[in-house]
Amino acid sequence: MTALVEREPMEIGGNGAVLAEKRGAVVLITLNRPEVRNAVNPDVCVGIGEALDLADQDGEVRAVILTGAGDRAFCAGADLKAVARDEFARLDPQVRGWGFAGFTRHFIGKPVIAAVNGYALGGGTELVLQADLAIAAEGARFGLPEVTNGVVAGAGGAFRLGRQIPPKVAMEILLTGEMVTAHRALALGLVNDVVPDGEVVPAALALAGRIAANAPLAVQASRRIARGISEGQAPQEDGDWVRTAAETAVVARSADLHEGLRAFAEKRAPVWSGR
Repeated sequence: MTALVEREPMEIGGNGAVLAEKRGAVVLITLNRPEVRNAVNPDVCVGIGEALDLADQDGEVRAVILTGAGDRAFCAGADLKAVARDEFARLDPQVRGWGFAGFTRHFIGKPVIAAVNGYALGGGTELVLQADLAIAAEGARFGLPEVTNGVVAGAGGAFRLGRQIPPKVAMEILLTGEMVTAHRALALGLVNDVVPDGEVVPAALALAGRIAANAPLAVQASRRIARGISEGQAPQEDGDWVRTAAETAVVARSADLHEGLRAFAEKRAPVWSGR
């Protein structure tokens, strides 16, 4: 366990927006856009997706950790400038198939730990929901604020949150858009542990070491059974994704969505019309 933390890392990939390095039996993937709170653009989708595949294909790797650069944010969701320029629509179909950030529908064989070093909002919380385990820094915050901007938590948050924490609490978070502290997230079972700021990656490496000490085939099989994964897919979620796509398409045509985005850009309260 200690050896994994102290061993010299070896860079295995990344494209600038994402860094990937191998630390013993663990691959550490870092969203590397701290100047925009690690918001996800197409380069992040490609970088995370490719790093996950590299980790999955490496027989020495036993676990993956996903974290964000800096100490302010794990991930603040989608990069709205990239959304406005319709950059995500130009992604390769395989990358789009991996889901938001190349991750939310990308089921590799190795367990993934989210090391949440700061704000995890919108898509950031949806990354945590896709991860198998999560460690949070004390300053971390979680939330799905999409409804405050007239949009939908379309990367799995709308249906996954209520399956991982008490449903009525999940509904409150989903419908109010309000944030949850790290300790509240721990009490709800959204994360496995809370550690002092600055110690989240070492804590995640220690947890990964505990997993890596076990038989890899048994670990991977247990994970697939627990999560309903078959041949790299989670078929029990298929209907949820269909409903999410249909509802998101309706909201995307609404006047409220355009008002929400304008209000966000203009730093004012939105005026909803319900149309």
